[in-house]
Amino acid sequence: MSALPPQTEDQFFGELFASKAARQGAVIRRQVRDVERFVGRRCFLDEMQRRGFVVLENAGQFVIFCNREPIRRLV
Repeated sequence: MSALPPQTEDQFFGELFASKAARQGAVIRRQVRDVERFVGRRCFLDEMQRRGFVVLENAGQFVIFCNREPIRRLV
Protein backbone atom coordinates (compact mmCIF):
# COMPACT_ATOMS: atom_id res chain seq x y z
CA MET A 1 0.00 0.00 0.00
CA SER A 2 1.06 3.58 -0.48
CA ALA A 3 2.15 5.90 2.32
CA LEU A 4 -1.28 7.56 2.33
CA PRO A 5 -4.34 5.55 3.33
CA PRO A 6 -6.82 4.75 0.56
CA GLN A 7 -9.72 7.18 0.25
CA THR A 8 -12.15 4.88 -1.59
CA GLU A 9 -12.94 1.19 -1.84
CA ASP A 10 -11.72 1.20 -5.44
CA GLN A 11 -8.40 2.68 -4.38
CA PHE A 12 -8.02 0.11 -1.58
CA PHE A 13 -8.67 -2.83 -3.89
CA GLY A 14 -6.62 -1.29 -6.69
CA GLU A 15 -3.58 -1.05 -4.44
CA LEU A 16 -4.19 -4.49 -2.95
CA PHE A 17 -4.31 -6.26 -6.31
CA ALA A 18 -1.57 -4.18 -7.92
CA SER A 19 1.07 -5.97 -5.84
CA LYS A 20 3.37 -8.32 -7.73
CA ALA A 21 2.31 -11.29 -5.59
CA ALA A 22 -1.38 -10.69 -6.24
CA ARG A 23 -0.82 -10.28 -9.99
CA GLN A 24 1.10 -13.57 -10.05
CA GLY A 25 -1.63 -15.45 -8.18
CA ALA A 26 0.41 -15.84 -5.01
CA VAL A 27 -0.50 -15.22 -1.37
CA ILE A 28 -0.80 -11.79 0.25
CA ARG A 29 -1.83 -10.68 3.70
CA ARG A 30 -3.39 -7.63 5.27
CA GLN A 31 -4.10 -6.65 8.86
CA VAL A 32 -7.73 -7.21 9.81
CA ARG A 33 -7.92 -3.80 11.52
CA ASP A 34 -6.77 -2.04 8.33
CA VAL A 35 -9.30 -3.86 6.17
CA GLU A 36 -12.09 -3.08 8.63
CA ARG A 37 -11.06 0.58 8.82
CA PHE A 38 -10.70 1.19 5.08
CA VAL A 39 -13.46 -0.91 3.46
CA GLY A 40 -15.15 -3.03 6.13
CA ARG A 41 -15.07 -6.76 6.60
CA ARG A 42 -18.25 -7.50 4.61
CA CYS A 43 -17.17 -5.47 1.58
CA PHE A 44 -13.73 -7.10 1.66
CA LEU A 45 -15.08 -10.64 1.92
CA ASP A 46 -17.67 -9.99 -0.79
CA GLU A 47 -14.92 -8.84 -3.18
CA MET A 48 -12.75 -11.87 -2.37
CA GLN A 49 -15.69 -14.19 -2.98
CA ARG A 50 -16.50 -12.41 -6.25
CA ARG A 51 -12.94 -13.10 -7.39
CA GLY A 52 -13.07 -16.71 -6.18
CA PHE A 53 -10.22 -16.24 -3.70
CA VAL A 54 -9.84 -18.07 -0.40
CA VAL A 55 -9.30 -15.90 2.68
CA LEU A 56 -8.12 -17.18 6.05
CA GLU A 57 -7.98 -15.18 9.27
CA ASN A 58 -5.34 -15.77 11.93
CA ALA A 59 -3.65 -13.62 14.58
CA GLY A 60 -5.14 -10.37 13.31
CA GLN A 61 -4.22 -11.02 9.68
CA PHE A 62 -6.20 -11.92 6.59
CA VAL A 63 -4.27 -14.34 4.39
CA ILE A 64 -5.51 -14.08 0.82
CA PHE A 65 -4.82 -16.76 -1.77
CA CYS A 66 -4.99 -14.80 -5.04
CA ASN A 67 -5.87 -17.82 -7.13
CA ARG A 68 -8.56 -20.46 -7.34
CA GLU A 69 -6.39 -23.44 -6.52
CA PRO A 70 -7.57 -25.82 -3.79
CA ILE A 71 -6.24 -25.35 -0.25
CA ARG A 72 -4.96 -28.39 1.58
CA ARG A 73 -4.10 -28.27 5.28
CA LEU A 74 -1.16 -30.59 5.95
CA VAL A 75 -0.74 -30.37 9.72
